[in-house]
Amino acid sequence: MCHDPASGPPPPPIVLGTAANRHAIVRAADSNEFAAFGATTDVADAPGVVILPDVRGLHPFYEALAVRFSEAGVHAVAIDYYGRTAGSAPRGDDFDWEPHFAQVRDEIVSIDVAAATDFLASSQAGGVARLFTVGFCFGGRISFNQAASGLDLAGVIGFYGRVVEEGPGDPTAPLNLVNAYRCPVMGFFGGADPKITPEHAAAFRRALEAAGVDNEIVVYDDAPHSFFDRTFTDHEAAARDAWTRMLQFMAFTG
Repeated sequence: MCHDPASGPPPPPIVLGTAANRHAIVRAADSNEFAAFGATTDVADAPGVVILPDVRGLHPFYEALAVRFSEAGVHAVAIDYYGRTAGSAPRGDDFDWEPHFAQVRDEIVSIDVAAATDFLASSQAGGVARLFTVGFCFGGRISFNQAASGLDLAGVIGFYGRVVEEGPGDPTAPLNLVNAYRCPVMGFFGGADPKITPEHAAAFRRALEAAGVDNEIVVYDDAPHSFFDRTFTDHEAAARDAWTRMLQFMAFTG
């Protein structure tokens, strides 16, 4: 997993105010009901973002991140992956996510992402100006691939998401799907990440450019996996820069 129970998202570079936040149960098109946490902002014409967590699903790091987004002027909803197998009740830090994760499929998550975008749009009279996804680790890969989901997204963002094949002939590897991407892509990677390497990030950038997909791929040279964390004080500059780039992307894309 990316972020342990002691982790927390770094603060955004600007605070514009927040309107409200709440836990919710969201119903997807296939009748799945899953846990979510929404945070809205009182900034006019604000964009919205669906937050896709790491393998543990919805937990406090991502609820706090939703609030951080709302403080920065972005409506946000963080979602859980495991409503179909684990239900929608709150879970503790001892939640055994592994058997549930083994049953997750990209195409199923996309159904829940679509429901989350509807949730965001319905949370505001007049809807949400522009919709994005942002994901972390496993969620980063899922977020990248929302560009090929058919959803009306202004852009997708991924933090340290695996982009290469996880096994021979992996059809959902982002590198294999870039020709189907239909919106701009932003990706953040740690240069000191031993599993998702700068070479992987460079290959992803080349594939996006060859496919004609607008992109911004950023590698922070000395940053490890999961650097976007307030407890990683040595990488505060990378986290702050990622926040700034991400908010600019949401403001000017779409």
